[in-house]
Amino acid sequence: MTVSSANRTALFIDGANLYSTAKALGFDIDYKRLLKEFQSHGTLVRAFYYTAVIEDQEFSVRPLLDWLDYNGFTVVTKPTKEFIDANGHRKVKGNMDIELTVDAMELADRLDHIVLFSGDGHFRSLVEAVQRRGVRVTVVSTISSQPPLIADELRRQADVFTDLTDLQSYIARSPLERPTPREASLHSTHNVHRRTPLKGDPTPGPFKG
Repeated sequence: MTVSSANRTALFIDGANLYSTAKALGFDIDYKRLLKEFQSHGTLVRAFYYTAVIEDQEFSVRPLLDWLDYNGFTVVTKPTKEFIDANGHRKVKGNMDIELTVDAMELADRLDHIVLFSGDGHFRSLVEAVQRRGVRVTVVSTISSQPPLIADELRRQADVFTDLTDLQSYIARSPLERPTPREASLHSTHNVHRRTPLKGDPTPGPFKG
């Protein structure tokens, strides 16, 4: 079913997960094109981007986060935490599941449709919870990689599963284009900035929901 103009949609992007998925498929995301694609299908209420920031990489990733913030995304970040595991190895933790879940639950009653860019099976309970409120959920990840990057339980729970490869021609960055600030240093993030998405011109696209 094509998304109608009255459809109120919000995007929830697990930044680290989407980055890893796109890299596994061999392309980079053009976030300006991504935003425009979804603005062309109904009313885009909000586009959230979540990532954890490693303290000593803050300077290198700030240009990307600022670009997203000034170009229609609501950026949610937090610093990673370092710890030593039981084997004495240094580990870095930067999980954004709670922040994404809280925002989705708070907005659910004002939405018709949620698009979750993540393959993380931890979000299955969130998807189920917002579905009980009458919200349709599309999950964007991939089964085209080896191994597939979406958890089977999340794929089963979603109303619609969209493989990222189906969106590639609409949201991939052209190799000839000048890239936005690098995302490679950004892996996973609460400095919260609230910004209303910019309006985009209607364009044809593959998105179904």
